Amino acid sequence: MELITTDVAIVGAGGAGLRAAIALAQSAPALRIALISKVYPMRSHTCAAEGGAAGVVKPDDSFDMHFDDTVGGGDWLSDQDCVEYFVREAPKELTQLEHWGCPWNREADGSVAVRPFGGMKKQRTWFAADKSGFHILHTLFQTTLQFPSITRFDEYYALDLLVDDGRCQGLTAMEMRSGMVKQFNAGAVIIAGGGAGRIFPFSTNGAIKTGDGMAMAYRAGVPLKDMEFVQYHPTGLPNTGSLLTEACRGEGGVLVNKNGRRYLQDYGMGPETPLGKPELKTMELGPRDRVSQAYWHELQKGNTVSTQWGECVMLDMRHLGEKTINERLPLVRELAIAYLGVDIVTDAVPIRPVVHYMMGGISTNTQAATTLPGLFAAGECACVSLNGANRLGSNSLVELLVFGKSAAMSAIAHLQGLPAANTAALEAQAKESQARIRALFSCTDGTESMSGLRKEMMDTMEKNAGIYRTEAGLQEAVDKIQQLRQRYQNVVLNDKSNVFNTDLFQVLELGSMLECASALTVGALARRESRGAHQRLDFVDRDDQNYLRHSMAHYQGQKMPTVDYLDVVITKSPPGVRDYSGAHK
Repeated sequence: MELITTDVAIVGAGGAGLRAAIALAQSAPALRIALISKVYPMRSHTCAAEGGAAGVVKPDDSFDMHFDDTVGGGDWLSDQDCVEYFVREAPKELTQLEHWGCPWNREADGSVAVRPFGGMKKQRTWFAADKSGFHILHTLFQTTLQFPSITRFDEYYALDLLVDDGRCQGLTAMEMRSGMVKQFNAGAVIIAGGGAGRIFPFSTNGAIKTGDGMAMAYRAGVPLKDMEFVQYHPTGLPNTGSLLTEACRGEGGVLVNKNGRRYLQDYGMGPETPLGKPELKTMELGPRDRVSQAYWHELQKGNTVSTQWGECVMLDMRHLGEKTINERLPLVRELAIAYLGVDIVTDAVPIRPVVHYMMGGISTNTQAATTLPGLFAAGECACVSLNGANRLGSNSLVELLVFGKSAAMSAIAHLQGLPAANTAALEAQAKESQARIRALFSCTDGTESMSGLRKEMMDTMEKNAGIYRTEAGLQEAVDKIQQLRQRYQNVVLNDKSNVFNTDLFQVLELGSMLECASALTVGALARRESRGAHQRLDFVDRDDQNYLRHSMAHYQGQKMPTVDYLDVVITKSPPGVRDYSGAHK
């Protein structure tokens, strides 16, 4: 097995991983940095983000306002020390991107343009048309190219962390083109591998978002925090799940039911207000959890529109005009035409909620440190917790930057004065990781198919862990996922080749997804309240007395995970009522 020795290994080369690599290279040029990604960096899922990134920049905005929007949007499950740090660092990071070449849209006077976004009571979302994630990722990637200390390992699949002497000291990863397992010895590891939205069948997430990094940390003893909170985005294309960005509504698009009624006024999100004036209304700019839940209620009432792709509501942007659409929503127009044959300039487009983001993930603090010394995490795979029970749109792209940098600075501090590694112990663990792969190849009596198990997992999650949940449904999901985890031990590998063995990687990804699904369903069953994106039909109220706490799922091998709780950090905003009924001020 080839040994690669580095100072810091980063798993994932999306926004958080690239930002961490740049911070490491700039702050400590002598460090050797290994950037490990299962796809070419510009294929990371960050590039799919459309709407923009939030940061206080206008004179009528303030850090306190951004703080209040984030904490209230998160239904008071956000750690407020984290939010305070985040809102102050966000403008710095967005300005830094500007200096590196990110082409933010501008106002007529040359200042940075901002647009309204859901749950934000002020316009603070910086944007680059509706391709913000692509431009952010491109800017970060091209910036990394100037640093010789960053060595990329593209198309490497991360397997297991190496832990000895109570600290993380590296990982194993498989080179896809050769099938060879490589051992990376590193003084610090940063996981930035994205979320696990592909455990659901209808998702905006790319195929690569299978929770690999989350599962690696989980198996190594790091708890997964708040996994029950899964965000549905209100506006997904009904046939593909492709996202129509929140910027559609930020620019003034409206949601209507089969009767042409802007139904959000019936769900505590304000009175109907004039078209084309998004700065004046809550309505369609309510938080994502509330807007998605309103769709569910319209479905129960029979107010949705029947289409060949199922029940939908309509997103109407016709009143914006072709000029505005082409300037600010060109990708949205392209997507609707390509996938539905609908031109948003002339017709309303059918949409329905779709799984979009996981608020939960690897438990970290504001410094991006986990409970395992030497292991750090940032981005969607991590739970700081900035987003609480519901992430506000446009906070996540900045989260990648702020906490990607935090992870880098924490890793540098951790490297100071480290004792020498026990190379024999690390090698032994790496061989165990390699043996796990060889066992898949040598198994001749497997009885389970990867595709069959994956479909059963997705069907279970869709049925029982969606927008609204019940005790019986969640118990069924817990039992089913546990059964699938046991059956996974008998999965058969059909392709026994070494070169780009996609069958092998999909089997490994399924293992990661089942671990994440197990933590999610067990946590959801235990949380007997409704908060943010976790809504129980049998426990309809928020219960601050018992559940103003983070759930912490702990790995127990082949047994079901255990769950305990960690108090939410409250600095200045006691739990209150989430009120989106009034107009923006």
